[in-house]
Amino acid sequence: MFKIGEFSALTHISVKTLRYYDETGLLRPAHVDNWTGYRYYSAQQLPRLHRILALKDLGFSLEQIGRTLEGTITPQELRGMVALRRAEQEARVFEEQERLARLETLIKFMEQESMMSADVVIKEVEPQWIVSLREVIPNYPSIGMLYPKVISQIGGGCELGMPVAIWHDLEHKEKDVDGEAGFLLKQPLPAHGTTQMYQLGSTRVASYMHHGAYNRLDQAYQNLLRWVEENHYRLAGPFRELYHYCTAPVRQDDESYVTEIQIPVEKAA
Repeated sequence: MFKIGEFSALTHISVKTLRYYDETGLLRPAHVDNWTGYRYYSAQQLPRLHRILALKDLGFSLEQIGRTLEGTITPQELRGMVALRRAEQEARVFEEQERLARLETLIKFMEQESMMSADVVIKEVEPQWIVSLREVIPNYPSIGMLYPKVISQIGGGCELGMPVAIWHDLEHKEKDVDGEAGFLLKQPLPAHGTTQMYQLGSTRVASYMHHGAYNRLDQAYQNLLRWVEENHYRLAGPFRELYHYCTAPVRQDDESYVTEIQIPVEKAA
């Protein structure tokens, strides 16, 4: 028999915890001295204590642990409880992985942000022919569904240039986005169906080359707009995205993509 302090040292469980387990009925002392009130424990209680600790480590409540030890939970119910705990833990792990990925992305972008000012270029864009389709789409990533429509309507045999997106909303929108998708052209060609073929006028733009995933474009926009304001420019037209490099099928998290963001600007008064 071991005094409570000796049992605590043997099991690496605090005296306070052992007393709490006694109060809740999880682990009663093997013997309590009627005269002194001293608690004594036996080595034969170690398996029960280890099971308590194992179930506690798995996230079970003390009430659930008590029911398990007393046999009031059937093996089938216990399997269900364990399966539920596994599902909860998997969800928690996934959530933490997502949070870690966001933190890593933020760290990477903060490192890039300090270098961004040198990468923003003010340039004059010459008039450009474009064949495009403009629709109200569910969200920004949905712009990809317009390019096949453009290609199917103008038919084959046409030499299409770089894909481009033009965003006509003056504010960020969670849904019902006014987007235009098309291809730059070296020379005009007939438009068909709902496509339009026209010439983008010459304009001055603040241009930034985004090397990375599409799901990080919003961060690039935020910093580019901050640069525009700090350098005393103002917005002068719809934003443009030129897709210099991407792969098919398009993914939102591919870090190999190269996208040029062009924001038409004019010098602020």
